[in-house]
Amino acid sequence: MTSVKGLGPPSVPGTAVESTARPATGSQTLARGLSALQAVASAPTGVTATEVADYVGVHRTIAYRLLSTLAQARFIAKGSDGKYRPAAALAVLGASFDNNVRQLSVPTLRMLADDLGTTVSLLVAEGDQQVAIAVIVPTLVFYQLSFHEGSRHPLDRGAAGAALLAGMPPRPGERDIVRQAREQGWVITHGEVEPDTYGLAVPVKRRRPAPPTCINLISHREDVVLGGRDAVIRAAGELSNILS
Repeated sequence: MTSVKGLGPPSVPGTAVESTARPATGSQTLARGLSALQAVASAPTGVTATEVADYVGVHRTIAYRLLSTLAQARFIAKGSDGKYRPAAALAVLGASFDNNVRQLSVPTLRMLADDLGTTVSLLVAEGDQQVAIAVIVPTLVFYQLSFHEGSRHPLDRGAAGAALLAGMPPRPGERDIVRQAREQGWVITHGEVEPDTYGLAVPVKRRRPAPPTCINLISHREDVVLGGRDAVIRAAGELSNILS
């Protein structure tokens, strides 16, 4: 199965990648539609119906029907080049997540990324996973580490996971770096998510029931991470005020 703009195979239950326990027809159709929507939403420059069919794992005629339904609901739009792209209704839907936290956070994250010249992100805890809801790459730097918004990793991995766990009540057997993050308000790790990559994460204090949230900075250079620590701490404080 091919991927769309760097995405791996879809993880939505009920798609063709699952060969066991086939769902009922209705849930399978919904799962395929959500997978098609994910494919389009992850490719702002556009994808063809054939690419979506490959991603979802269905025949092109089924992909066309899914895309037509999504277009009628204005979640996606078909361009003159035949490619499908995100449309206005999808933006409205996304804005409803966590009281529009992404849109409120982007200006602070953009300034931070450009000032430090490295990628920064905003992550939240969701179950036992950390989810990137905003990933900002610096504007004037030609080569930077990056990853997809919506990317997920286990909470027990990396600086961001430790910072998010630090925003929760202590757990039996939790790692020392989680206690460290809780006590000092920041944490640095190396090579826990990607080899030879440093991560710096700072919790963003929010009122419940908002999920634990943090700012994360990633770089291959330790000096960039250490040098950016105070700026990330300040940015986390600003977001705490904005999101309160």
